[in-house]
Amino acid sequence: MLTRLLNQVDERRSPKTEATVNDLLDRWLEVIDIERKTRAGYVGKIEKHVRPTIGRLQVGRVKADTIEGLYARLRRCREHCRGEKFVQHRTSGEHVCDEHTARRKCAKVTSGDPTARCRWCERACAPHRCVPLAAGSIRVVHAILSGAFTRAVRWGWIAVSPIEQTEPPAVPRPNPAPPTAEEAAEILTEAWKDPDWGVLIWFAMTTGARRGEVCGLRWSHLDLDRGVAKFQASIGQIAGDVWEKDTKTHQHRRVTLDPELVDVLREHRERCDERAAAVDTRVRRDGFVFSPVPDCSKQTSPDTVTQRYGRLAARLGLHTHLHSLRHYSATELIAAGVDIRTVAGRLGHAGGGSTTLRTYTAFVLEADQRAAAALAARRPRPTLPPAV
Repeated sequence: MLTRLLNQVDERRSPKTEATVNDLLDRWLEVIDIERKTRAGYVGKIEKHVRPTIGRLQVGRVKADTIEGLYARLRRCREHCRGEKFVQHRTSGEHVCDEHTARRKCAKVTSGDPTARCRWCERACAPHRCVPLAAGSIRVVHAILSGAFTRAVRWGWIAVSPIEQTEPPAVPRPNPAPPTAEEAAEILTEAWKDPDWGVLIWFAMTTGARRGEVCGLRWSHLDLDRGVAKFQASIGQIAGDVWEKDTKTHQHRRVTLDPELVDVLREHRERCDERAAAVDTRVRRDGFVFSPVPDCSKQTSPDTVTQRYGRLAARLGLHTHLHSLRHYSATELIAAGVDIRTVAGRLGHAGGGSTTLRTYTAFVLEADQRAAAALAARRPRPTLPPAV
């Protein structure tokens, strides 16, 4: 053990390799097998937060305090400003530091209210203000470094991974904010002004499916006679690139549909058939349920759905986002007394319900309180002796 310790000290003083963290990350990205969108997220974090800070350090020179110092800087400012003052530009190309034009007039000027919110002011270049990186994003950086340095140990580049000696960032506390029943009714009513859009929102609200799964749903995945939807594919999107992929958990699942939703989907199919017939074509058997073209051969882009839902919520004055419909489905099921394993199965959560339980603990507690009250109401009362 003493010899091993001395060898580790020697390797710290004179590392076996002169490779830098940048070299390690490049090699790691070549060998790991991850989903395309996950890879894009990793590359973005590496380019933004790792290469500019510790990328030039030799792998053997990186210590635990180096990594924890990086996390501390990210908790202070995501731009690594180190307290410097500068103008934060929104683009690296030539531009005028003002988003206002003849068509983009400032709301504070047009309304005469200096406190009015102007979306063009928010987009303009301005003095830098420190904004900490979210805890979840720091954990992604930690996962990247952990994976890369673990491979470095396996390849014999270093003897010990410095990540093993660091304290990982705390797990962000889940805080789902689903719309209330009244807000959900407003959302559905507003969406139903366009029946096709209303069906998509109704379907997402009822099944709790992810946006990529909703966009990737095909007519061949629906069994309206039995009232079952099968989720076996999803749509991924990075910028303008859209492709079909496996579900997030790489597992197929079936979700039962209520009779009312089945009727809504039947009406939606009739409208699709009518639109296809109007241009002398037919809906493809494997066509997408939610499609912008008559033969349903093209899927709706996930980003398009998110942006349209954001505009809908803004019109209603609600601070919510598309993923909140998934939270709404889960919380309503839990409030109705459905067991966690069934809720996890409908949502496609892996781990047998652990993710569901961790995310929706507050709502489980509410259901548990109702269960305690129901048990107390049915519990027999003992015969107490008369008070003296």
